[in-house]
Amino acid sequence: MPEVEIERRVEWVDTDAAGHQHYTAILRWAEAAEAELLRNLGIDWLFGRTPRVRHEVDYRGRLWFGDVVRTRLWVDALGRTSARFAFEVHGPKGLAAQGSVTIAHAEPDQPKATPWTDEVRALLAPEPCVES
Repeated sequence: MPEVEIERRVEWVDTDAAGHQHYTAILRWAEAAEAELLRNLGIDWLFGRTPRVRHEVDYRGRLWFGDVVRTRLWVDALGRTSARFAFEVHGPKGLAAQGSVTIAHAEPDQPKATPWTDEVRALLAPEPCVES
């Protein structure tokens, strides 16, 4: 399955009043990894056509200002009109968070989700993938 890994640093804006990562930072890093994956596959034109319909995150550890974090994201499942990306965020002390983001394919001029094109399907699931 296609996957990517990116590296970021925990910035001041990524922290909350307790001094560690704000919960939304994890989702921003997952979305940054998703964007990099789509760029690598040559399908970043999907931006604006893939609204999030579900996300789930398990927080395992804290990340602090200045920490270097690695986010690994991969295609976990591909359905007729949706896809699920799984991800892990690792910091200096190991796994900090893991989860998934489900997106739907929705063309701007359509009232509901639309099927993936054959091109996109082939790139997101070059091997057989479980339907969702």
